[in-house]
Amino acid sequence: MIVKLIKTKDGSYTAFSEDTGEHYHTISGAIEEAFEKHVNALGIENGMHILDFCFGLGYNSIAACKGHTNLQIIGLENDMKILEAMKDIEIPDVLKTEFAPFRNIVESLDVTDSNNNRIQILLGDALQTIDELPDGIFDRVFFDPFSPKKQPEMWSEEIFQKIHNKMKIGAKLSTYSCAKQIRKNMISAGFKVIDGPVVGRRSPATIAMKE
Repeated sequence: MIVKLIKTKDGSYTAFSEDTGEHYHTISGAIEEAFEKHVNALGIENGMHILDFCFGLGYNSIAACKGHTNLQIIGLENDMKILEAMKDIEIPDVLKTEFAPFRNIVESLDVTDSNNNRIQILLGDALQTIDELPDGIFDRVFFDPFSPKKQPEMWSEEIFQKIHNKMKIGAKLSTYSCAKQIRKNMISAGFKVIDGPVVGRRSPATIAMKE
């Protein structure tokens, strides 16, 4: 399958999934979304352990690396083609320097940049590969699957419970969806839920905290 790239309004590119009929990011700005809905919304600090649930083109994880050191990031991804697309994609100046070390991550699935930020890709179905991770280690989670309409299995109470188990007390999760049922599933899994930022659309994102 050829990855179809679409330029978003902030100058960065997203990919279009033929399987789901959805873009990987908001058309208002893919890198803007990474910073505003995820990285800035959660407050990243040096040395944190981060889970990137549905790594895609890596924008969320790589945006987290900007200005930070010693991050330990695990990315869950099942599509080698989207990782391949990172090799040649055009990146705006705001993230170009940080993106460069990780362009060829598809080759080793484990890359550390000059600031000792390490990204490891766990390849396979995230619903299964998450079980391979130890409990209670993550400070932050970027939760970025396709929509609940297209991938309902990714948004179940069961998967949020699994993620909750992998997080430290006080850890936070960010996601773009604010759907009532999704938030209900998060709360049932033990999260406290609040509104996240409004970026690219009228409704807010969601921040979930493990207390």
